[in-house]
Amino acid sequence: MFRQLSILAPLLAPLCAGPAAAQQSEIVVVEEWVEVRGAARYVSPEHEAADRDALAAFGPFRVIDNRTAALVDITDGRTPSQFAAMLSAFPQIAVLEFIEAPGTHNDLANLRVGRMIRERGLVTRAPEGGSVRSGAVELFLAGTSREIAAGSSFAVHGWLDEYGMGAEDYPAGAPEHRRYLDYYIDMGMDEASARAFYAMTNSVSFDDARWLTGAEMQNWLSESPVAANAASGGAQDGLGTEAEAVIPRLAYLDLDPVSQ
Repeated sequence: MFRQLSILAPLLAPLCAGPAAAQQSEIVVVEEWVEVRGAARYVSPEHEAADRDALAAFGPFRVIDNRTAALVDITDGRTPSQFAAMLSAFPQIAVLEFIEAPGTHNDLANLRVGRMIRERGLVTRAPEGGSVRSGAVELFLAGTSREIAAGSSFAVHGWLDEYGMGAEDYPAGAPEHRRYLDYYIDMGMDEASARAFYAMTNSVSFDDARWLTGAEMQNWLSESPVAANAASGGAQDGLGTEAEAVIPRLAYLDLDPVSQ
């Protein structure tokens, strides 16, 4: 199953999301982000600085200093071993910054990395200008402590599987749901919060996105699910009391800006 972000659907075409997705747009525009086919990939100033100043690179990770690493790209099936190699080489790393985090090509590997982040006791940080999108949100939740700057942004969206079915097409008790509810609970949420957060991520369709400011994301992590739900627009929990949560494959939102 796949998650794909495509912002402002009436104006923008969805990007390719995951290995089975077949569509690719010529141009996608999102405020400061767009993609033009054949154009060089845009790198934000924060991303550029991470690449320039990094002590070392391990797949999508950059080691900023002996205690800080940054996520600057899409995760995939190789990422768990790359993450483990980074921690082996720099065992004092305590903070993972989310500078440019579009999501993942492999949801199972992505969740494995999330559990590795939690097991290592890392702090996750969304700094000023940080962008945390799609499957990267699951990784951010893995921090034993989460730091969110006001100028960071988060994006979530619904999912679509290889059969063209989304979360709303599966019954509340479907095993696809439980994987993510269990993951959210393992990351520190109680059952009610996990259900509310999962419902919120599926409150927009596969070809759309729900953008959260740093403050809105903080509400979801620090308030009761009822309060956070009300603060962010009242996403409805359609899972029911026996819901297990559908398990999508998270994809990614990868946008290259042409102009700002």
